[in-house]
Amino acid sequence: MNWKSHTVLPQGGIRRIDDIDQLLVMSTAFSCLLVFIRILYTGRITFLSLVWNLFLACVPYLITRKLHANSFWKKSKLIFVFLFIVWLLFIPNSFYIITDLFHLIDSVSHPVVPVWFSLLLIFSFAWNGLVMGILSVRQMEKMVGYLIPKLPEHLFVYPIMCLNAFGVYIGRWLRYNSWDVVANPFQLLGDALDILVHPYTYRYAWSIILCFSIFMTLMYLAIKRIAKSFN
Repeated sequence: MNWKSHTVLPQGGIRRIDDIDQLLVMSTAFSCLLVFIRILYTGRITFLSLVWNLFLACVPYLITRKLHANSFWKKSKLIFVFLFIVWLLFIPNSFYIITDLFHLIDSVSHPVVPVWFSLLLIFSFAWNGLVMGILSVRQMEKMVGYLIPKLPEHLFVYPIMCLNAFGVYIGRWLRYNSWDVVANPFQLLGDALDILVHPYTYRYAWSIILCFSIFMTLMYLAIKRIAKSFN
């Protein structure tokens, strides 16, 4: 994975789709093809929701990709802060998609297609979401580092991954969506504050959040170190 192609550009923009984007397009197309094949084979649209989840996972990556291709955000910190907040609302979707692996339980207990096909289908979507999520976090880390040069890595990565894990929990277990910030803000804020203020009452929730945040942080740092070792 070439992190160099995702560095902050001093000026101008990215004028072509680089190798990573080409691979992401092909990988995403492959995942969608698997869903299409399953629909043709079973006559059911059960896993069509994965396409929507993957679209939501693309949003934060597209945001950071657009920011990387343009330098307008360097001229106004207010604009950057606004886009950063929007990005924060969507980035958990990239990691949320790994919880779609839960669908394997039903695929194994009530198979309508070979289990290996369901495994490949669901994992391909999870993989695409994770890759875009990791790339997006890395891009944002570089941009924040540009604006705050002395910011230590852990002061960005750890909080972001904790927020991602929190977002995964309220998305999968409480069934909130990113747009509930606008459509249902008070109930969302109330439930979020309740979890934050009463950690013992919600110890099960916090065990999920803690485990996911550790897993995502380790995965991000590992891929980042591996990528650097190949440069």
